[in-house]
Amino acid sequence: MPITRDRLRQLIGLAERPVTLSAAQIEQRDGYEIEHLSLRIGDEEVRGILTRPLHVEGRLPAILYGHSHGGRYDIGADELLDGREYLLDPLGPVFARAGYVTLCIDMPVFGERATVSEGYAAKALLWYGRGLFAEMLSDHASALTYLASRPDVNPDRIGAFGISMGCTLSYWLAAMDERIAAVAHLCCFADLRKMIELGAHDGHGIYLVVPGLLNEADAGAIGALVAPRPQLICIGEADALSPPEAVALAWAETSETYARTGGVLEKVSEPGVGHRETLRMREAMLAFFAQHL
Repeated sequence: MPITRDRLRQLIGLAERPVTLSAAQIEQRDGYEIEHLSLRIGDEEVRGILTRPLHVEGRLPAILYGHSHGGRYDIGADELLDGREYLLDPLGPVFARAGYVTLCIDMPVFGERATVSEGYAAKALLWYGRGLFAEMLSDHASALTYLASRPDVNPDRIGAFGISMGCTLSYWLAAMDERIAAVAHLCCFADLRKMIELGAHDGHGIYLVVPGLLNEADAGAIGALVAPRPQLICIGEADALSPPEAVALAWAETSETYARTGGVLEKVSEPGVGHRETLRMREAMLAFFAQHL
């Protein structure tokens, strides 16, 4: 029997945490506005960066942005404004000029939360039967709660986006949280069992380990829980972190569910492309959100 949304939340250990806005500083740039936020999530102050269009009233569509990993623990939410080497350019300004309110927070051990190493945090949590990815996803869910509560956001028109680690944050949270109306993700959708068989799993950080998950579900089953909400999957066929054989297995499982339940499922598969965004992916993603948000 396919895994249920509630069971996935239980396996991962998704926690409901209260979130409040502690402080905000606003600056304006060419065609968009930036809010530098301090969010109180549970007992911790967490940095958030938000971009939004200038001089637009009413409730707008929004995007919850999951930042990537790439071994740069110092970056975190700054990715929204500064981009990464595998992105065409920073997406915060792009989304704002396209009419979206977009929020990114520092994940645990990244950005201003990089006070201990990934291994240090993950090992300590695993001793207590909890994974680092549970902490990340729980904070990401709290960021979604804050985003949906804003007076300038339409809570029925919130999408999720991310590349690499942000990809997994985005579609896993969408699988567990139906407040996400549509999700587009890049460069990290692949069957984990096949990844282990190929040895490709070792290229991913220890943050991603969820004890016991593969006894009940894999990436394709998680992607299937998003159905029938719209989902765009973008991959590079030469990406060592998402080998084609593993992508094919995950895609087959997710697409089977969409074929049965209905809903929009799209894929952009780029031959000869590694772990990076392409112009075709960018154009498909912007068109996807324009249509579904």
